[in-house]
Amino acid sequence: MWVPRQPVCMARDVGALAPPVVLTVVVPAYQCARMLTAALDGLVGSDLPRSAWELIIVDDGSTDDTPGIAARCADTVLRVLDGPRGPAHARNLGAIAARGDLLVFVDADVVVARSTLRGFAELLHAEPGLTAVFGAYDDSPADPGVVSRYRNLLHHYVHVRHAGESLTFWAGCGAIRRDAFLRVGGFDAQRYRRPQVEDIELGYRLRDAGGRIRLVPSLTGTHLKRWSLAGMLRTDFCDRAVPWTELLLARRAIAADSTLNLAPREKVCTACAGVAAATMVTGALTSSVVWLWPTLGCLGVIIMGNAPLFAFFSARYGWGFALLTVPLRVLFYGVSALGAAWALVFGGWRRGPRSALPTLQADRSGPGFT
Repeated sequence: MWVPRQPVCMARDVGALAPPVVLTVVVPAYQCARMLTAALDGLVGSDLPRSAWELIIVDDGSTDDTPGIAARCADTVLRVLDGPRGPAHARNLGAIAARGDLLVFVDADVVVARSTLRGFAELLHAEPGLTAVFGAYDDSPADPGVVSRYRNLLHHYVHVRHAGESLTFWAGCGAIRRDAFLRVGGFDAQRYRRPQVEDIELGYRLRDAGGRIRLVPSLTGTHLKRWSLAGMLRTDFCDRAVPWTELLLARRAIAADSTLNLAPREKVCTACAGVAAATMVTGALTSSVVWLWPTLGCLGVIIMGNAPLFAFFSARYGWGFALLTVPLRVLFYGVSALGAAWALVFGGWRRGPRSALPTLQADRSGPGFT
């Protein structure tokens, strides 16, 4: 278990950065003093020379020691005085203040691997036509709990299976050319005032503008977050299924999108979860066992459709762990089906044309810069 300690680095004088920086690392931070120390240690342990990159930490109105810990390592610490306003707003502030041509977004609960920053820099410099790159969580999550292991290993598995050209972006550990980021207006901080699907939505706009995005799962970071069952279900419903469905409705792309968690098999399993829930409720209300068979059939489809995932879990932590993840996986599809249905029924007000994003300006003045 990771124990919080003092970071190994100290704050650096921005004026002493004589060489031009290759990239700017932007870390949005809110109430994360315990995890930020390890995240910063990972960054300063990178094999990309420290003189080649700058670190901007944007404190989103924390009341713990997040700003103090950030100040020991960051070249620039920005404070959101009226925060919290969400990671989308925080990342936008960091991008505006950045000096590098490449932006690397890293969450405050992610410890990047030693080679990750260098990998981003080398790949984007080697391919001028590539707009953005993002990586994945590694297969060694920090928290040993079953829910945390399931959640983080699932993320790793999905990203490994979908390596290559992507329709979306991930801001937990991802890099993007600063000019392209500013040109499309950055993250939508007006719509997404909490961690939701703001990076996915940004990826769609980057692709709409002609950009190319690549998923390279070998560029990894260790996730420190401890997941609870209630927290996972709340996130899957409120911050994933509902806003993502609303986003696809607005884009009229529910049937067409097949990236990451929206692959055809995932859609089939989600539909089966919805049918299983409906038939199970119907059977309970009618006291008829005949409804048991379609319920079991749908559950069977979900289990068989996820057999490769369960095999992956077994190879990593044994069949005992894999069996424990079966009900978690069924719950995931059930919550996803409920969230999609909720958005279809109650999300109509968000289906119309959206207002244009304000253009981000490369200007360090104004609220939020301290």
